[in-house]
Amino acid sequence: MRADRPAPSRTGISWAAAERAVVARARRRIGLLVGVAVTVLVTAVGGVAYGMLVRGQERQIQRELAYAAEHGDPSGPPGCTWLVVLHEGELVTGRIPVPAGFPLTDVLTATAATRTTHVTTVERNGTVYVVLTRPRGEDVVQAIFDARYQLADRRHLLLALAVAEAAGLLVAVSSGMALGRRAVAPLAEALARQRRFVAEVSHELRTPIAQVHTRAQVLARRAGNAGVPADYRAELDRLIGTTRRLGEVVDDLLLSARLAALPDNRPVADLVDLAALAEAAVVAETDRAAEHGVTVTLSRPDVPLPVLGVGSALRRVASELLANALTHTPAGGQIEVVVRRDGHVVELVVTDTGTGFDPADRIFDPFHSGRAGRHTGLGLALLREVVTGHGGTIEARGRPGQGASFAVRLPARTEQARPVARVGG
Repeated sequence: MRADRPAPSRTGISWAAAERAVVARARRRIGLLVGVAVTVLVTAVGGVAYGMLVRGQERQIQRELAYAAEHGDPSGPPGCTWLVVLHEGELVTGRIPVPAGFPLTDVLTATAATRTTHVTTVERNGTVYVVLTRPRGEDVVQAIFDARYQLADRRHLLLALAVAEAAGLLVAVSSGMALGRRAVAPLAEALARQRRFVAEVSHELRTPIAQVHTRAQVLARRAGNAGVPADYRAELDRLIGTTRRLGEVVDDLLLSARLAALPDNRPVADLVDLAALAEAAVVAETDRAAEHGVTVTLSRPDVPLPVLGVGSALRRVASELLANALTHTPAGGQIEVVVRRDGHVVELVVTDTGTGFDPADRIFDPFHSGRAGRHTGLGLALLREVVTGHGGTIEARGRPGQGASFAVRLPARTEQARPVARVGG
């Protein structure tokens, strides 16, 4: 029945809540994926458009600078372009003054000395200038281009892309959520059908199990009156206890399915003495432990340790943990059951010296097969649901061949009883 996860199970939710979480998570994931896809698409298209705009503007600027440097006259350069000529060591400018900080005399001097072309980008006067300095005959010319209009076009495009991105993301998320609801609808319906199936099967099993339990009780009474040997009567008593526990399992499965379908219909919790439940479980398994040669010890305080919950469900937690330990503890082994209060928590710990389990396995998964081929069945998965439905946690620790320890922690008694979130399973 073991072979599970090394980390404690602290989900704090029941299967019904887990189902709703799965459906909601699937819807959100689909909506998010659609939103991301649209966002990436808009970003890609915007990036290509922006890149093409910038590349076209740069080519335009280079063409205008080249034309001005080749054919321009300082007295009448094209718009947004100024031309300065270094002629026989003197600077010649046009009628329109060049922008403040120009010309770049050091670049002119370097070009005159090396006869090489220089392209310089200068941020000045709240704008960006692209400056082409090159030889022209015996002179050196410097063409200055003001790129403020190109920069304005880029800003406008970026703003338009941002608005389109936001609108596209909003539409994508909305449509994605709608699509998610439609896409996840079959999953929700499948889960609902599964719950209905569990409820119907559990309901059908209740009557035959009750009949077997009643007949076992009748046989036990007749055996007592007829002087049947004690070992036979003991077997009948075990049969009665087994059918009773089986009935409780079916009842809890039915309750689990009903609560999943009607999450607002919560049973009201009673005050349950967890220490008394643990002691009763130890007493019930005394004969079985003796037959297996296993020593079972119980440590509990003399005072009750009440928790809020459903007695039958918590009784099965204690008995199932002890039965699980007996199943995996060989002759000569020991099982220790400890019930104590730690602050606002009542803790039930069952520790054995048995076969243990691999920490990498997932023993709380229904019908999980461990690395050693051990099949967990449904027991531990149901126990986790009961515990988490009571607002508690269950933790399993163990190593192969080094035993195992199961710790159940439940909120200690409060002033008033409250509805139990989920006690099925």
